[in-house]
Parts: sequence; structure tokens; C-alpha cells
Amino acid sequence: MRSQFLIFCTLIMISTGCAEMQNLLKTTGPLPLTEDEVVNGLKEALITGAKNSAGILGAQDGYFGDATVKILLPDDARIIIDNISKIPGGDKLVQDVVLRINRAAEDAAKEAAPIFVGSIKQMTLRDAFNILNGADNAATQYLRQTTYNELYALYKPKIAASTEKKIVGSLSTKDSWVTLTGKWNMIANSVAGRLANLKPVNTDLDDYLTNKALNGMFVKVELEELKIRKNVSARISPILQRVFGSLDSKTK
Repeated sequence: MRSQFLIFCTLIMISTGCAEMQNLLKTTGPLPLTEDEVVNGLKEALITGAKNSAGILGAQDGYFGDATVKILLPDDARIIIDNISKIPGGDKLVQDVVLRINRAAEDAAKEAAPIFVGSIKQMTLRDAFNILNGADNAATQYLRQTTYNELYALYKPKIAASTEKKIVGSLSTKDSWVTLTGKWNMIANSVAGRLANLKPVNTDLDDYLTNKALNGMFVKVELEELKIRKNVSARISPILQRVFGSLDSKTK
């Protein structure tokens, strides 16, 4: 009888303990995110967003067919455009220049994903938490800071090849640009030009166009980041759902 009584008491203690544990789980909710989950979730999100962005812009008309990222000649090139347009077929020549520049950017975008992935793999725990708890474009800003120089080195030669191609006789887009800006800057930098508050222009056309192309890339990266942060259906894996789901609860 004594042993039966002890067994009975033990069963009561166990069942009481289980009930308390169930109540505890109900009140505490999901377990906190681990450091590994945060890092792995952020890396997966960044890789997904970067690859999507590079894929979109690397397709034909990725740049050229999208008004938000299409690369145009700088406003300072208006004189060049107007003068070239005066010759027979000039308008088409200008259109061809813009098309080639955008095609060069699309070609470069195809090779951008590995640069993004290389940076993402170097992400630290601090980076991950700063991104998770940062602004809606915190991941984009991280990628801009860690990949811009390498992407610039990828894009600029391809852009340069387009601007150096001859468009009228022996004249290239770059030749026209250098001639125009060189003469303008001589005036702007003169005493009379400074008194008139004239501003020199950037003579490096390839630099201008490369930066425009990269700005377009990060516009797309930011859009992909916002999808994952704001759109539950864009979280295509359990780790993304768990990591970014933790942000949903904070905003409610």
C-alpha cells in the first residue's frame, strides 16, 4: 500500500508539472532568436535579394527598359546631344549611345551577384543585429558600403568600352564629352567664370555613368529588401519567416 501511495503521489507531481510547463509555454510564446538564426537568416535574405536584383538588371532591358534606373547622359551633355542631333541620323546616333551604355550596365550586372555573396559571407554578428534592428534599408546600406568599390571596378570598364566606341567618323561619345567639358571648365575656372559663379563639371564621363548604374543596382536591392521585411509571402524559407517574423511582432 505504501508503494502504491508513493506511485500515486509521483504521478500527481508529474502531471502537475506538465500542466505548469504547458501554461509556461503558452505565456512565454516562441523561444528567442539565437545568434546563429539571426546571422543565417540575414545572410539568406541578403543573398536572395542581391541575386534577384542582379538577375533583374542583368536581363535584356533590365536597365534600358526601366525608367527608374535607365542610364542617361548627364544634363551637361545637352550641348553634345543637340549638336549631334543636327546631322543626318544624329538622333539615332544619340539613341544608340544611350542604348550601348545601358547594355554595358546590363552586362556588368550579370557578374554582380558573386561580389554581393562574397561580402555577405563576411558578415559579423554585430552586422546582422544592426541590420535586423535597423532601418528598412539597413541591409542595402550594408551592401553599398561593403561592395561599392568592387562593383565599380566591374562596371566601369564595360561602361568605358561603350563610350569609347566611335559614333561619328573618328569621334566617340567620350571625345565629344572631354572636348565640351574641357572648354567649359577653362571658362568656369577663369576669373570671369568665378565672378559669374560658373561651376566646373565632372570631366570623367565613365565615372558619372558608372555611379548612375550602381545607384540603379542599389535601388533594386532596396526594393528586394523591403519585400522581405514587409511581405510575408516573400519569406520563402522557415529561417526567413522566423527571423523577419520577429520584426512583425515589434511593429504591432
